[in-house]
Amino acid sequence: MKLRNKIFLYTTGLFIILLIAFAVSIYYLFKDHTYEGELDRLQADVDHMVMNLSDVDESIPIDDLLRAYVPSNGSIRVLDSDFSMMTSITSGEQIGMYQLTLPEERGRHVFLFDDADSDSLAFVQEPMIWQDGQVVYVQVIENITHIEESLNNLMLVLLFVVLIAVVPVIVSGKLLADLILEPIKSLIKTMNDIKESQTFKQIPLKRQSKDELYTMSETFNDMIALLQQNYEKQEQFVSNASHELRTPITVVESYANLVKRHGLERPEVIEEAIEAIHSESLRMKDLTDQLLLLAKRDQDWQIRVTNVHLNQLLQTVSDHLSQGYEREIRFHSKDSYYLKTDEQKLTQLLYILLDNALKYSEQPIDLTLSQHNHKPAIHIQDYGVGISKYHQERVFERFYRVDEARHRQTGGSGLGLTLAKEVADALNIDIQLVSEEGRGTVVTLYF
Repeated sequence: MKLRNKIFLYTTGLFIILLIAFAVSIYYLFKDHTYEGELDRLQADVDHMVMNLSDVDESIPIDDLLRAYVPSNGSIRVLDSDFSMMTSITSGEQIGMYQLTLPEERGRHVFLFDDADSDSLAFVQEPMIWQDGQVVYVQVIENITHIEESLNNLMLVLLFVVLIAVVPVIVSGKLLADLILEPIKSLIKTMNDIKESQTFKQIPLKRQSKDELYTMSETFNDMIALLQQNYEKQEQFVSNASHELRTPITVVESYANLVKRHGLERPEVIEEAIEAIHSESLRMKDLTDQLLLLAKRDQDWQIRVTNVHLNQLLQTVSDHLSQGYEREIRFHSKDSYYLKTDEQKLTQLLYILLDNALKYSEQPIDLTLSQHNHKPAIHIQDYGVGISKYHQERVFERFYRVDEARHRQTGGSGLGLTLAKEVADALNIDIQLVSEEGRGTVVTLYF
């Protein structure tokens, strides 16, 4: 069974059951209230009659007095202390009440019962002092079958109301099923479109109700956006990798062929080939590592926050690079700064930026730690050829090179600054680059 039919049947069935239960409850509540009201009225009449009979003179015939109080559809009986009939007055239509056999119990009694003809009768027994001084029991019996007729009419009315109410219940059940299934149908349609067109699509969100169905559609859109992002990253990774690895692989293949053809005859060729293959292999390894890092999503960056002494970290990084490049890196700082960040990622970021500065500048590099808006800031300044304003806006793009020949000469892949931007974003660092052609470049890290 389809979900739409299930929702329709369950909701409609539940509403119909509730309507029936409501109608039955009304019927029985009204029935109990009506019967209790009749008993209370009859008991009040009997109390009034007994009080009046107690004050009547003996000269007045008691039957005449009782006839004045007899119900139009009932009877009054007076029994002595042994429950022997003393007198009985019955309305003309209720002759059969003479033969009623009732429990012989002393005291006051009020109850309902059915006679042999299934008529509903109300019974009240009240003890009183008779005219001759003995204790007698006055019994009043009233036929209340007319209440059953009213209750039957009420039952018909309630049944009619239930039948009439079923129509809007069915209509509302259908509308409810359609309302609930609308986003689900849209979800199914979108998934079928994705399957057929092999493209990523999202569900149009029309309402802002923020209910579970809206949340489901919103979550689906987020999932599709994430899949699309990962797919685009995968395509970009494959494209970037094939683009960048083609050259070193071609170089390796060429030297391998050269060694294969002339290696035995010319030993110097082997030495040249080994050097070139080794160089290109290292370059491919470095490029592959950078591509893998850039292929990660933001959630994949594992940030391990510790309390880092920036002065000590910058001094260590500058010492290592100075020794490795045999170049001078001048570190400047007036105060001591501590910062909660990922030390390993920050070190990686500094290595990328300083390595870039050392590659494209022959002069010493200035590394300065200062304060900006009550927070530390790191300035890396080189005195190289600089970058034009046109290129400054694109240096953080993947594989973008200001000068293709210069990058190939230095072994750059065009991924260094892109990776630096990714690491800076992961550490919540604002990285800014200011450069002037012929005077150098300043890269500033704002925490």
